[in-house]
Amino acid sequence: MYAIVRNGGRQFTAREGEVLELERIADKKPGDTVDFTDILLLSKSEGDVRVGAPLVAGASVRGKILKEFRGEKIDVVKFRRREDSMTKKGHRQTLIKVKIEKING
Repeated sequence: MYAIVRNGGRQFTAREGEVLELERIADKKPGDTVDFTDILLLSKSEGDVRVGAPLVAGASVRGKILKEFRGEKIDVVKFRRREDSMTKKGHRQTLIKVKIEKING
């Protein structure tokens, strides 16, 4: 059984017991439970697939936040040729690890 979940503008495949790395969810801390209601596809078995238009009605995925951490650093460089000018910035996204506990549908 698996579901395709939309979170933070991205789509993830969620299976029970699996750990996902997602963007941080506001007002949630490690140990809290999180319910995802934007389910795009739900598959209970090999031949039983429900595709939403755009969402699957009545489906949800419950997960537990394991930890919050920062991702890899990304360097952003803006270079202007022949002007002896360059700007360099760095960015690290705050992420969370979520363990999928239950898929309802």
